[in-house]
Amino acid sequence: MRIVDGQVHIWTASTPERPWLPPSPEIPAPHKPVPFTKDDLLREMDAAGVQGAILVTPLWEGIRNDLVLAAAQAHPDRFGVMGRLDPLAPASRGLISTWLRPKGMLGLRLLFRPGERPLLSEGQVDWLWPEAEKAGVPIMVFAQHSDMQFIDRIAERCPGLKLVIDHLGLTKGKDEEAFRDFDKVLVLARRPNIAVKVSGLPHYTKDAYPYRALHPYLRRVYDTFGATRMFWGTDFSRLPCTYRQAVTMFTEEIPWLTPEDKEWIMGRGLCEWLAWKLA
Repeated sequence: MRIVDGQVHIWTASTPERPWLPPSPEIPAPHKPVPFTKDDLLREMDAAGVQGAILVTPLWEGIRNDLVLAAAQAHPDRFGVMGRLDPLAPASRGLISTWLRPKGMLGLRLLFRPGERPLLSEGQVDWLWPEAEKAGVPIMVFAQHSDMQFIDRIAERCPGLKLVIDHLGLTKGKDEEAFRDFDKVLVLARRPNIAVKVSGLPHYTKDAYPYRALHPYLRRVYDTFGATRMFWGTDFSRLPCTYRQAVTMFTEEIPWLTPEDKEWIMGRGLCEWLAWKLA
């Protein structure tokens, strides 16, 4: 079984030439106070039995893709990139048609945190969705449960646009608090062009490994989206467990997943969704 992580961050040191963004309500402090490089990640992946990973630039590095693309181009058999852009910048409108040209670029990741909610609720980036659909650019979306109605409308208007909901739409809290409005994500399963990332989940429970408190929620995802549209991932740099445990919580600790289900969830589904021909 090929195991592919749906989201990992790497970053370099903050320097005057390439500074980190200062922490703010919208920009978190770095998950670790020191750089976490592609080589650090490769060592962790090898130890955990993870063959591939999707790289995403962390927020404190700003809207840039140079570091993650360099990693993907140096290790095309291990890394792919979901890139970032500023959807409000006028120059961004000319980028989507050529977005997938850099080697290693697989799609786009957009964030709609509370301060950026008007981008969705007021349609400020409505230009982007049909352009991405036309160019065949898949999009991963980080948004809160209360905004899933807007994602539903986008998927309906652009049925050829592949969308992935990051972290099941979880943004804060633990257990019942985190999953209070979880049904708003499950409703999206009716759109065949929407999938979900079952990523970073240990961060949203007070339970300890193997995180059985999460099983009822995962079962509902499985029953609605099916194994082919739920993609495993870790958001490794903020995991409260080891990388290997993040793997085995799915591969060894969920009794109702079949071997075929695990193949789809742990990597095959993501690679096919993104058209990533990982060696």
